[in-house]
Amino acid sequence: MLLTLLVFISTLVTILLLLLPSQRDPTDQQCTVQVVVLGDVGRSPRMQYHALSIAKHGGHVQLIGYRETDPLPELLVHPNVTITALPPAPRWLQTGNKVLFLLYGPVKVLLQAWTLWRTLSYSIPASRWMLVQNPPSIPTLLIAAIICFFRRTRLVVDWHNFGYSILALKLGPDHLLVALSKLYETSLATAANANFSVTDAMAKVLRSELRVPAPVLTLHDRPANLYQPLLESQRLAFLQRYTVLARHFNAIVDKKTRLVVSSTSWTADEDFGLFLDALCQYSASATSSHPQLPELAIVITGKGPQQQHYLDKIQELRQGDALEMVSIYTDWLSFEDYALLLGAADLGVSLHTSSSGVDLPMKVVDMFGAALPVAGWNQYPAWPELVTEQVNGRGFGSAEELADILRQLFDPASKELERLKQGARAESRRRWSSEWDPVAGKLFGLTT
Repeated sequence: MLLTLLVFISTLVTILLLLLPSQRDPTDQQCTVQVVVLGDVGRSPRMQYHALSIAKHGGHVQLIGYRETDPLPELLVHPNVTITALPPAPRWLQTGNKVLFLLYGPVKVLLQAWTLWRTLSYSIPASRWMLVQNPPSIPTLLIAAIICFFRRTRLVVDWHNFGYSILALKLGPDHLLVALSKLYETSLATAANANFSVTDAMAKVLRSELRVPAPVLTLHDRPANLYQPLLESQRLAFLQRYTVLARHFNAIVDKKTRLVVSSTSWTADEDFGLFLDALCQYSASATSSHPQLPELAIVITGKGPQQQHYLDKIQELRQGDALEMVSIYTDWLSFEDYALLLGAADLGVSLHTSSSGVDLPMKVVDMFGAALPVAGWNQYPAWPELVTEQVNGRGFGSAEELADILRQLFDPASKELERLKQGARAESRRRWSSEWDPVAGKLFGLTT
């Protein structure tokens, strides 16, 4: 079914593209880039950073994606940036049910293919470059490849992960659609003129397993300048006005309560249940064998399909007194306030499990930008490319290990948290521009 659908889309788009009204002038040397996100632009920080870097170096950017949340304020006011919103898919096509997913999937793909094709081929002029986020792969890679071919636009794929590995989380690794998705992704990967990967491990897979013929350039995620270490006066000012934690303000200042932050998309590749188990174990220890341990205030930021399920679970644990020493809050913040929250926290927690084993969570990069040490799930090969164990963070592979880390770091007699804080502060000096300029900037001809 998926293969038939893809053939249909390919044929339809090819015919329509033959009638494209606007072709790029091959003699035009101006750096114009279409940055394409088949997702919420506001929740795609890396693609926003790409757009902002291109604009700051004099390039002209057309940022295309869904406008569900506001993008970075700098993008909204930059004269070299134009944002084009894609019409959103109907909400009824969003489902976590496996059977409905198989039924709705082809309809959603057709709608996305149509809106993406119509926007890229008719709504906006042709560009010299097109930078496409992957995943999602279907239908993005197919549409982008065809449009770039007919418009003589150079295609660059920014590999955040593999679409088929994410699909495997929902359907299982042996499902036929997963195999077809991998074939689709592998085939279209050859259409790019260049590729960026978020890790060296992913670059190796692209070269050896997907056999991508075009250059594969590792472009590690780094924090934007928005994420900075805070002075104590800045930290206190934020905590004073942050109403979510109002009742904990004095205790946080006196270190009788420690502030922990986790950002999640509430999806299957982040096991929030593990975090809850660890917090229950910590609470049990703090009320019995380790009375010196402080209370914890946990702020979970983000939106996603499994959020209500876990909110119900949290309420159940509260009623059973399993979280006596832990207070959990959920929130959705602006970019500016989220950066301040990270700078005000004592520890960040990442539950990203990596469907492919070779991608890395952007949230950890942001935490390091704010000099926030991290405890994260480390059971995948690319983890050491981001976190240095016992220097700027700690890795765990179970709820028991995370509970042990929380007890060790928040023991008032321990100096380990402060040592990790110093390591995170050193890591915060590594910025997006220092990574982007010699890699992407050079490719686009904007830097030397």
